[in-house]
Amino acid sequence: MTANDAFSSLWAAPDERFMRAALREAERAAAEDEVPVGCVIVRHGRVVGRAHNQRERLKDPTAHAEMLALTQAAAAAGDWRLDGAAMYVTLEPCPMCAGALVLARLARLVFGAEDPKAGACGTLYDIVRDPRLNHRLEVVGGVLAEECGGLLRSFFAGHRAAGGR
Repeated sequence: MTANDAFSSLWAAPDERFMRAALREAERAAAEDEVPVGCVIVRHGRVVGRAHNQRERLKDPTAHAEMLALTQAAAAAGDWRLDGAAMYVTLEPCPMCAGALVLARLARLVFGAEDPKAGACGTLYDIVRDPRLNHRLEVVGGVLAEECGGLLRSFFAGHRAAGGR
């Protein structure tokens, strides 16, 4: 086992535990007929922000799970700078959310499913690791990807069958 393997295995258990918390948020979104994306933000080992998509309920195009969780985490920290914090989100963030992660100075992003249509953390764009910006994040993708992606596929299949979105 290399030093990198040992470091990665240290994160594996917490990554899955916190991604499961994000999945519970995504399930809440689905129950509210929102696109099932969930997010938790962890700082110093504690969840300081948690949210799910609420664009339909709030009639707000910015009410992504990531944006709402960032607002909660900043309020808990009493600062917009979230140094040392990690975000766990079930779907790879879009450009808006990726930009907000950089601006909030998060240390780490862990996401479940890749987003081939709007992913801005390695799939279509890589905003969070762009060397031209003043801050970059560590990124880990694919944590519980099958469960995260399955929830999204099931949601959209149900909506297509019902003639919805």
